[in-house]
Amino acid sequence: MCTMEDNEKMAHTTTMTVRLPVEVAARLEGLARSTDRTKSFLAGKAIEEYLAAQEWQVHAIEGALQDANAHEARFVDHAYVVSKRLRS
Repeated sequence: MCTMEDNEKMAHTTTMTVRLPVEVAARLEGLARSTDRTKSFLAGKAIEEYLAAQEWQVHAIEGALQDANAHEARFVDHAYVVSKRLRS
């Protein structure tokens, strides 16, 4: 039975086709059955989590590159840092 809330959520979604290895598709099917969720729901959640992790990483890298390219950036030789750490 579809509720009004379900209909609203569906209005803000799109459909896409994904090619999966047979083993991954079987695992997805098994998890969907075990959790009483749809494969679509589980795949959507997995994609959301993957995107969040990757976007965070890319954002951090872009920030580090901006810092490194800044006029006031200072660099320390790796060998110097390692030697200081080994002495501590």
